[in-house]
Amino acid sequence: MEKFQTLTSTYVPLPIENVDTDQIIPARFLKATNKDGFGDNLFADWRYNKDGSPKEDFVLNNPTYSGEILVAGKNFGSGSSREHAAWAVAGYGFKAVVSSFFADIFKNNALNNGVLPVIVSPEFLSEIFNSVNNNPKSTLTIDLEKQTITNNETDKTENFEINPYKKECLLMGLDDIDYLLSKKDLTTKFEEERSFQ
Repeated sequence: MEKFQTLTSTYVPLPIENVDTDQIIPARFLKATNKDGFGDNLFADWRYNKDGSPKEDFVLNNPTYSGEILVAGKNFGSGSSREHAAWAVAGYGFKAVVSSFFADIFKNNALNNGVLPVIVSPEFLSEIFNSVNNNPKSTLTIDLEKQTITNNETDKTENFEINPYKKECLLMGLDDIDYLLSKKDLTTKFEEERSFQ
């Protein structure tokens, strides 16, 4: 995975609450067993007409908005446990998703796939939406080491929580297996010490 340390980016607003995993990636796309191409089908039913043409009124089809951060309404990622939802978010190019609440399974799947879920207060979320509505080129800065998110339009900052282990993995750019492999020497040393007892 790519290391995540500090990210400053414009952002895409999706002020819709209770976005479930079937809306993030519809079930008909779940047949694949690798992550390739999932970003093309992120929010497919909202993003495309039945003939495959883009729906002009959906935010991902609006050239006014862009960036590596998705800002979503409350309760993002509810519903089924499909990891494909996180694959689609990452595959589109988002490195972080900001919301006032995430479903736990989506949050963990996102972290496992190099996407940082940032939980902010409802007030801060509302302010972020207001900023991008007033200026589509507004940016956010997410500092993982400090666990802060800053609205650069207003200079307001909030802290966010993250599991310390997942934080270390993201900072180092490691998934769970890579992390274990990075500790191989310590594991070997421990086993050698135990074998003489």
